[in-house]
Amino acid sequence: MQELQDAPLAPLTTFRLGGPATRLITATTDDEVIAAVREADDSGTPLLLIGGGSNLVIGDKGFEGTALRIATRGIALEGTALELAAGEVWTDAVARTVEAGLAGIECLAGIPGSAGATPIQNVGAYGQEVSSTITEVVAYDRRTRETVVVPNADCAFSYRHSRFKAEPERFVVLRVRFALEDASGLSAPVRYAETARALGVGPGDRVPLAAARETVLELRSGKGMVLDAEDHDTWSAGSFFTNPILTDEEFAVFYARVAERLGEGVNPPAYPAGEGRTKTSAAWLIDKSGFTKGYGTGPARISTKHTLALTNRGAATTEDLLALAREVVAGVHAAFGITLVNEPVTVGVSL
Repeated sequence: MQELQDAPLAPLTTFRLGGPATRLITATTDDEVIAAVREADDSGTPLLLIGGGSNLVIGDKGFEGTALRIATRGIALEGTALELAAGEVWTDAVARTVEAGLAGIECLAGIPGSAGATPIQNVGAYGQEVSSTITEVVAYDRRTRETVVVPNADCAFSYRHSRFKAEPERFVVLRVRFALEDASGLSAPVRYAETARALGVGPGDRVPLAAARETVLELRSGKGMVLDAEDHDTWSAGSFFTNPILTDEEFAVFYARVAERLGEGVNPPAYPAGEGRTKTSAAWLIDKSGFTKGYGTGPARISTKHTLALTNRGAATTEDLLALAREVVAGVHAAFGITLVNEPVTVGVSL
């Protein structure tokens, strides 16, 4: 277990932003993770968990406390059962399952971050969410001071949310277990229209696993959503805002605002999100509010490839980023009456 004092945190995040931590511990085993957590809890020291750093916005002043970097490793495949250590690089794990001929997470290729973060956010993209394949999550419960196994039914998964996100001070994810599918080298049914078009198939069709993964990687790359140190469009947290989910009444008000601003006959994106609820597109809202690709003149700007990504152009501070985020939130609310919610976790700052 490695320990550093006054340690820079910016290099551990995909934004490359944020000040130092009082202390940084890197744990490479579950036992080391638990020991570090217990030590912080016993001493009353604030604790920040860091995995791949792809969903963190850390304040310029840094973190006064212990930052625990979870760098555990381990991929176990037995039949269609997959177990990942929390510190495993997610996109590498997806590649391994595709090589093994197992379907279920192939459309989640290219998503930065670690495996342990996937159940917290209920990570999803291109028609797949981890909640559909996770069977259970092994976690350390800081309240009971025990290692627990949380079955899928008790994870309270919903859109970009889970029990683990709802109780961030309680659970530390150690391992994630999945049930995948052996479809003779074919993918799960393609659910996302953009993916289906790119593959030249209809929704619900299956394609070779490698083709599904490669197509998703190409789509993500075109939007600056695959990490590339040379591309500042990827110096981001991916999608900075979640897609709003509106009640029928809220959507009717929104629809009227769209007609008022953009004219009759303009239909905003609308997707069923459960009884009496509709999901719309944050990217569409941002664009139609006047924040187009590349928007901004400072060191933090909207990606040149996707309006949903806020980026560090190389010399930004966290305050630069937050100023841009606040401008976007205010502009979307003024235009359409909807308040966007940030997806990344903020540390020592807020919108």
